[in-house]
Amino acid sequence: MNETGVRLQSYARGAWHTGTGKAAVLCHAVTGNPVAEVSSEGLDFAGMVEFARSVGGAALRRLTFHQRALLLKQLALYLKQHEEEFYQLSGATGATRKDSEIDIAGGIATLFSYSGKGRRELPNAGFYLDGPPEVLSGKGAFVGQHLFVPLEGVAVHINAFNFPCWGMLEKLAPTLLAGMPAIVKPASQTAYLTESVFRRIIESGILPEGSVQLICGQVGDLLDHLGCQDAVTFTGSARIGLSLRQHPAVLGNSVRFTMEADSLNGSILGPDAVPGTPEFDLYLTEVVREMTVKCGQKCTAIRRAIVPRGVVGSVIDALKEKLAGVVVGDPGQKGVDMGALASHDQRDEVIDRVRELSRSCNIVHGSVEDGNETDSPGAFLSPVLLYCDQPLEHREVHDIEAFGPVCTVLPYDDADQAIQIARMGQGSLVSSIFTHDNEFATRMMLGIGAWHGRLLIADRDCAGESTGHGSPLPNLVHGGPGRAGGGEELGGIRGVLHYMQRVALQGSPDSLSRMTDRWIPGAQQRRDGVHPFKKHLEELQVGDGLVTPRRTLSMEEVEQFAVLSGDRFYAHMDSEAAKANPFFEDRVAHGYLIVSAAAGLFVDPDPGPVLANYGLENLRFHAPLYPGDSIQVHFTCKQKVPRETEDYGEVRWDCRVFNQQDELVAGYDVLTLVAKGVAYESQSTGQ
Repeated sequence: MNETGVRLQSYARGAWHTGTGKAAVLCHAVTGNPVAEVSSEGLDFAGMVEFARSVGGAALRRLTFHQRALLLKQLALYLKQHEEEFYQLSGATGATRKDSEIDIAGGIATLFSYSGKGRRELPNAGFYLDGPPEVLSGKGAFVGQHLFVPLEGVAVHINAFNFPCWGMLEKLAPTLLAGMPAIVKPASQTAYLTESVFRRIIESGILPEGSVQLICGQVGDLLDHLGCQDAVTFTGSARIGLSLRQHPAVLGNSVRFTMEADSLNGSILGPDAVPGTPEFDLYLTEVVREMTVKCGQKCTAIRRAIVPRGVVGSVIDALKEKLAGVVVGDPGQKGVDMGALASHDQRDEVIDRVRELSRSCNIVHGSVEDGNETDSPGAFLSPVLLYCDQPLEHREVHDIEAFGPVCTVLPYDDADQAIQIARMGQGSLVSSIFTHDNEFATRMMLGIGAWHGRLLIADRDCAGESTGHGSPLPNLVHGGPGRAGGGEELGGIRGVLHYMQRVALQGSPDSLSRMTDRWIPGAQQRRDGVHPFKKHLEELQVGDGLVTPRRTLSMEEVEQFAVLSGDRFYAHMDSEAAKANPFFEDRVAHGYLIVSAAAGLFVDPDPGPVLANYGLENLRFHAPLYPGDSIQVHFTCKQKVPRETEDYGEVRWDCRVFNQQDELVAGYDVLTLVAKGVAYESQSTGQ
């Protein structure tokens, strides 16, 4: 933690640097006292970019997805040990303990989330296969395969002031998992918290050298040195984001640019959610929460409360009552519900925006003329609620964002008008619909879905577990069209792929199978006389397989299976009914009997390296099998995924079942867990 007046440092090319020249002074949001000062003057920005590419990127790309995912887990565990020091420093930003949990615990949780998803959903390799192979020729000798490989540049993350911890970690998690180094540039106002977290990241020694660098201060000529392998993410005002997006190097070199900008998010109260319903009460609670959490300084906060005209009075009266109970003050004091805005400049800007809005709206709760707040050493501002009676006639309410504890109530007369009002925000990160009427929710989804990055359907059924309107989640995309910036972050593995390049491979099944380490139909099958179930994970090769003897399925077996399974579907039991079916000539064998009989053909019954069958995927029945027909199985090792921390790995087998005319009857993937052998054990113990 920095002492008052200490100049924040940047971390560049493996060392800490103190900026020279005149520095900007950062003040405590509550006391108004100086906390730190910041300057990046003297940094070698070109050197930082080159260091990231040549040192950090090279080191990260030598690791697999699983290895990088484990680094994220280790980092999350390390930061969690130091959470309390981050909470203490977070109070200087004006945040309450609850506000800080969203920022600090939420950021660390994102690291955990991406670590888990990386090990579950990505291969233990350096590239990611995108979908199944594409057959490009009549005989199948020419095929295609899409895959993703890491970009070989650096990701520049320019973050906002309101989430100095989460804003950094939610971008770093998918970036590092993809194998790309990052340069982090936090907003100066709260950079002291970002720098504190970043120091712990470096202190941990967990990440390879060059993986992450930090700029405290201005970005200088950093963007001048970016090229086609680099990426920029920006969170902040649309004005600044647009200027960065139009930077000559960004445009000229087609640098990937993702922007998350200011957003006039709406929340719609359904016509069914009248006073006395759970949805009405949930709506009031959510609007107040979004106005007061982080003092409304959230890009996802509810700025426009869109409600049926018939309940406007009830909504405003109820909101006023709830807002009157909000205690504003020093977030370190017990009983305080809402702290201060991040700075006096931020508070002054919010006040100016409210005054602009009041030209077409009425202030129905709160005031921006309160001398006690304006004269306070802290950047305090009580919640302000406005009402615009004719939202279709006043563009200001859809254009002007007061980035603080401010919300405007907007009435609508029917569903079409609610859709029209929501769209007037010109693109938002999120909208929520509070209703227990699924038809209304569906109409809203179709009417406003194209204008939003995320929609929350809130009702009594999900309220107990819902994370709420304003909470981006690692699993779901965060971003939105139009005014919201047109970008996407998070979204699980989607966020990882943003830092990778999709490549379409073309070639023979053999070549592409060897290159991608996944067997493709038409590639050679390796048969060495050893049953593949007798091989440990490191002995097993992609393409290892067998062709089984044939087995005839009798009518008696079909009827026995019907008794054992209880599946007496008419096509299996009734000849006349089966013949009336347009797909069958007579009674047919159960599909699951075929799958079971196929397993009886390819499974080796003795104990061995195969530990368990944990599922089937992509099962399709291609042709009916009639009693008296025979089956034969072509069984091939399709893909191996070793697990870094376990003594076993996952093996995917391609299983194809053919009848006596060599027609494909069924095809599917068999998933097994296979033990590692001595070679893996020696590597893991260092022997």
